[in-house]
Formats: sequence, C-alpha cells, structure tokens
Amino acid sequence: MLIGVIRPVESKTATVQAEELDEIQDLLAAQTPEGWQLASAPVVMAKKDTVLTAEGTMVRRDGVREIEADDMTALVAKVPEGYQLLSVRRV
Repeated sequence: MLIGVIRPVESKTATVQAEELDEIQDLLAAQTPEGWQLASAPVVMAKKDTVLTAEGTMVRRDGVREIEADDMTALVAKVPEGYQLLSVRRV
C-alpha cells in the first residue's frame, strides 16, 4: 500500500505600486490569502519616476491531504486535476 501526499497547484498575481520596498512588501502581504505564500515579487522603477511597481506571484500552500493506492500507477491516477503529488511512502 502506498500513501501519497498531495496539495492544490494554484497561483495568482497582484500588481502594486509604492515609493518604498517596505510598502511594496506590506501591500503584497495584505493581498496574500491565508494558506498562500508570496513566491516572487520582482520590482521595477520607471525612468524619471520614484514609484516602484511590483508584480507579486502568490502560490497556494494549504489543502494538503493524503491519498492511498496499491501501486504507483494507481496512486498517480488518483491525483485530481489541479493537484500535485508531493511525496509517497509505503505502509
């Protein structure tokens, strides 16, 4: 018997503007839902401007659950659409 750990694969982006990096981080943190993490947030500054623009990419990290199957082929077949298999253990 194999037990696989799966979680949803979902991401979203948010664009924010501010004059300081700390403000950018705060604005992105406010838009990051519970159970999600900020994965990247590249910052750009337009020429002749003091406003910073960042596009934050947030990824879902909650919703972890286990599935069971007799073999690896069956286990992979049980992974629902929109989920990824994180680990497998034999019991």
